[in-house]
Amino acid sequence: MGSRTDAALALVALAVFVGAAVLVNVSPSPLYLFYGGLATVLFELIATREYDLVRRYWERRDVQAISFAIAVGLAVVGARVAPAPVLSLCCGALMTYLALLALVRVGIVPPLRTWW
Repeated sequence: MGSRTDAALALVALAVFVGAAVLVNVSPSPLYLFYGGLATVLFELIATREYDLVRRYWERRDVQAISFAIAVGLAVVGARVAPAPVLSLCCGALMTYLALLALVRVGIVPPLRTWW
């Protein structure tokens, strides 16, 4: 597994959130997109403090499947309860994560395990 699997899961999850936004006809909120992106950066900074532990758990297929199921559930519930904030937060978080993976992949940003 690794960054390719992470990117694939993030892309599919992003497609689910974008699809939910299209279905409920909601425009993304720039503020919540920003907050979602900020949350991803903060999470990655915190997670890199225990990079090996986090990676060991994340590499498990059951953890990935449960996380994806939670994301789909969040898209469904968010689309019905508070579409603009929830879908925008999640899209912002996933787009930022994908951008971060891409920046690491091309060498602009050092690998996450070296941040601390």
